Amino acid sequence: QVQLVESGGGLVQPGGSLRLSCAASGTIFSINYMGWYRQAPGKQRELVATITFSTGSTNYASAVKGRFTITRDNAKNTVYLQMNSLKPEDTAVYYCNAQARSYTYVEIWGQGTLVTVSS
Repeated sequence: QVQLVESGGGLVQPGGSLRLSCAASGTIFSINYMGWYRQAPGKQRELVATITFSTGSTNYASAVKGRFTITRDNAKNTVYLQMNSLKPEDTAVYYCNAQARSYTYVEIWGQGTLVTVSS
């Protein structure tokens, strides 16, 4: 079994910063990619950023490009999302996602962590 554990959500003022982390655990032979998605009330879940573990290549939603940075620690099977210059419209539940090779190929989601940007 593979699971994701997220942390780092909370309340932050506009213009502030927050760092999310997501660690994958269990029987993992390799990770193809990990990423962050978010969902605000009344909206579809949307891509925030992804990173391919083998190459480190990244992909960002246009709304966060230049403000958010996704990184990974291969040894720890962990992905981070550094969020700077936060805006109220960034308020959402942020979900970690991973595609990995275990005994089978698996795609898993974290439980979600709430990020609230408000004064």
